[in-house]
Amino acid sequence: MQTLNSTQSSNTSIVIVGGGAGGLELAIKLGRHYKKQSRKVILVDKNRTHIWKPLLHEVAAGSLDPDIDGVDYLSVGNKNGFIFHLGSMVELNRQTQKITLAPLLDDDGNVVLDSRDLEYAKLIFALGSVTNDFGTVGAKENCIFLDSPASAKKFHIKLLNEFLRLQSDENNHILEIAIVGAGATGVELAAELYKTSELLKSYGYDHLSQNRLKVTLVEAGPRLLPALPERIADSTKRELEKLGVEILLSTPVSEVEQTRLHTKSGGFINSRMSVWAAGIKAPDFLANIGGLETNKINQIMVNAQLVSVTDENIYALGDCAHCVMADGSKVPPRAQSAHQMASHVFKNIKLLDENKPQTDYKYADYGSLVSLSTYSTVGSLMGSITSGSMFIEGRLARMVYVSLYRMHQVVIYGKLKTLLFMFVSRINNKLRPNLKLH
Repeated sequence: MQTLNSTQSSNTSIVIVGGGAGGLELAIKLGRHYKKQSRKVILVDKNRTHIWKPLLHEVAAGSLDPDIDGVDYLSVGNKNGFIFHLGSMVELNRQTQKITLAPLLDDDGNVVLDSRDLEYAKLIFALGSVTNDFGTVGAKENCIFLDSPASAKKFHIKLLNEFLRLQSDENNHILEIAIVGAGATGVELAAELYKTSELLKSYGYDHLSQNRLKVTLVEAGPRLLPALPERIADSTKRELEKLGVEILLSTPVSEVEQTRLHTKSGGFINSRMSVWAAGIKAPDFLANIGGLETNKINQIMVNAQLVSVTDENIYALGDCAHCVMADGSKVPPRAQSAHQMASHVFKNIKLLDENKPQTDYKYADYGSLVSLSTYSTVGSLMGSITSGSMFIEGRLARMVYVSLYRMHQVVIYGKLKTLLFMFVSRINNKLRPNLKLH
């Protein structure tokens, strides 16, 4: 094991573990802030590139190309004053204020980098969440979990292979896909799958039709999108049913086999491809890591300043943080939460530099949007945008939905480069296929 020398890490370093939406935005803000100072900002992630997690369903369906839209951590770090380390955290020593990264292996299992230690003055966990299968028998072995770019790419290749089988099969077999969980990921993926079949038909897959694709959305609860307003859920349900999605509510899954799902009522659902999108948890290695207090889904318990209740030098934000607000409600696991929390941690660290007390975080709900591919977008705007809430759908909702991603790009690249990316995206729409075909 090696400890990085003082040119890479020192006891004034700020280490951020996790390069998702919140972690990357915080690394950029801190990197810019300390760029001309001696304090180091270090970002650790197990991936080389960043994809905005709310868009993983588009990667899976092929409507988004991660090779084009991915953000390279090394490049962004170089331009914004933070250091990037590729690796997975495995240990935390709070006494010595060090974290340990596992050995970095290549695809053949050969060691590229030995286990490494990173020293920190402030440590920030921004690891997001992974899929929670709640211990369902066969789920881990027979379902794809859309919680990383790698899993989304894996699903995409498998999907293309299945459509290729349909194209060469003239016996009118049906591709049956089951999605367990009717939250935003499950709902949006269901719509994208029908769009993929539609686009493939335009690229010469003349044996395909919507009648040869059957998507079943399975939800244990009584309605779609349980975390969102009922009006959005009802509108979404109508739109999905128009596409041909079969929606099974109040249908808990008890077991998953390779070609079907078993329900607790004793029935089964045929499925050639199964996706599990029914719940979240923080990564398993976080459970009580370094003696930190965590909850039953591995989230780090934090106070109102987003500081660990166990250690004042450790913060957590986004889906891996358990933060309870003054009214007793928990901060929801959404991209807007991670964005707000990252901004708040940045502000609090600056306050500490000025020997001022940190402030409490207050979650602001700006509404919710669900994109059903190019077919429809529905949602509501609320919070500081309107005095109450405003239901929106169609083109306006789609514009707002896209603007959320553009705002994330503005933080990463700045306004001018984001405008250039928008311009390039329009050119690509004319020059490149509308679907990733490989």
